[in-house]
Amino acid sequence: MSAGRLLRAEALLPVPWRNGQGITREIAVMPPGAGVGDFLWRVSLADVVGAAPFSRFPGVDRTIVLIDGAGFRMTLDGTQVHDLTTPCVPFAFPGEAEVAVALAGGPTRDFNLMLRRGRATGDVEVWRGPETHRLPADLRLLHVVQGRAETPDGILAAGDSWLPAAGAHAEIRLDGVALAVRVRAAG
Repeated sequence: MSAGRLLRAEALLPVPWRNGQGITREIAVMPPGAGVGDFLWRVSLADVVGAAPFSRFPGVDRTIVLIDGAGFRMTLDGTQVHDLTTPCVPFAFPGEAEVAVALAGGPTRDFNLMLRRGRATGDVEVWRGPETHRLPADLRLLHVVQGRAETPDGILAAGDSWLPAAGAHAEIRLDGVALAVRVRAAG
C-alpha cells in the first residue's frame, strides 16, 4: 500500500507570476509551504499569453517543457536564443537569466522545475507509453501530459500529477506521455 498523493489538475489554483505578467499554478513545492526564497525544489505550470519577460530566480536552476500550444522563442541575457516550440522537450537554464519571450502563435502552457542551486540537482525525463516504468528512487513527481497513468495510489488523467511516497517501490503503467521529475540532494 502506498501513501503517495494524487494531485488533480482542477485543484491547482492560478496565481500571478512573481513579476505580475503571467499566471502560474504550483503543483508541488518542497519543503511543503516553502516560499520563493526558501524552496528546495518546486514544480509548476505556467500560462504564457503574451511577450512578457520571465520572473528571475537567482540561485535557482530551471527546466522548462512546452506541454500545450505553439510555444515561444526565449532570448536569454540578450544573446542566447532557444525556440521552445516542440512539445515535451526539456530545456534547462539558469534562473537568474534575463529571459524575453516572443510567442510563436497563441497562448501556451509550460511545465517548470526549479531547483535550489547547491542544495539540489535534478531533471525532467519524458516517459512515453504504452509501457510500464519502474519507479526510480529519486522520482519526486510524475505529471501526465497526454493519456493516463496507473500509480499505486490511483489513476492519473492528463493534467494530473502524483507525488510518490518516500522510499516507494512501484511500477507505473503509462498509456500516453508523462514528465518524470527526478531530484537529488546536491553532493
